[in-house]
Amino acid sequence: MRILFLGDVVGRAGRDAVVAAVPVLRTQHSLDFIIVNGENAAHGFGISPEICLQFYAAGVDCVTTGNHIWDQRAIINHIGQDRQLLRPLNFPGAMGRGFEIYSLKDGRRILVVNAMARLFMELTDNPFTAIDQLLIKNRLGSDVQAIVLDFHGEATAEKMAMGHFCDGRVSLVVGTHTHIPTADAQILPGGTAYQTDAGMCGDYNSVIGMEKAPAIARFVQRMPTDKLSPASGEASVCGLIVETDDVTGLAKSIQPLRMGGQLQPTV
Repeated sequence: MRILFLGDVVGRAGRDAVVAAVPVLRTQHSLDFIIVNGENAAHGFGISPEICLQFYAAGVDCVTTGNHIWDQRAIINHIGQDRQLLRPLNFPGAMGRGFEIYSLKDGRRILVVNAMARLFMELTDNPFTAIDQLLIKNRLGSDVQAIVLDFHGEATAEKMAMGHFCDGRVSLVVGTHTHIPTADAQILPGGTAYQTDAGMCGDYNSVIGMEKAPAIARFVQRMPTDKLSPASGEASVCGLIVETDDVTGLAKSIQPLRMGGQLQPTV
């Protein structure tokens, strides 16, 4: 199975870049399934039902999120009806779903999981326990042909710990939230593809996707500043492509993806 994962979409620049890129990438790389983290898609904070529909129309199969999932109030009444939209699995008592199993046209099945880390993040249930319980009930290579975990977190150590915790039990563990693509794409010893952070889909002439001046002022002045707004220059599309073995579900390859905007593109 060939899977595309795109990191946090930030604002209109990121949305427009993703909507334009997804159909091209699907054809160019013969993709079977496309996942996008959309938690910053609505002006940098949350996601709306309308943006979800834009992504689906472009060919996105699943949208993951993170700590900003509830920032747009309209999503509260929408998320329970949308099985393509996930919120973190370990949000205690939250509506919506933290995982879903999707069937491809040829009958292959992929489990997508969204979980949130705890270090420097909001109070959540233990993500390691939640993931372990889910994987006991959904076995890679027998119950499903692929498993992808979007682990939304701040600390690189916690993300790496999750990668090794899941090694051999899932196809891909990929981090989101920090908006910077890390240079550690690899296949772990047990066969799980891993990258600490996929990066963002947004304007990198910015401070993690936001206009520079007010973001810098917050660090310099340590005083309230103008509200942060997404940068609106040309966006880079960042993520990765993973190919899995349909028998074992483990990764055969992982290829970082960077295209457009400020960043050096992958070849």
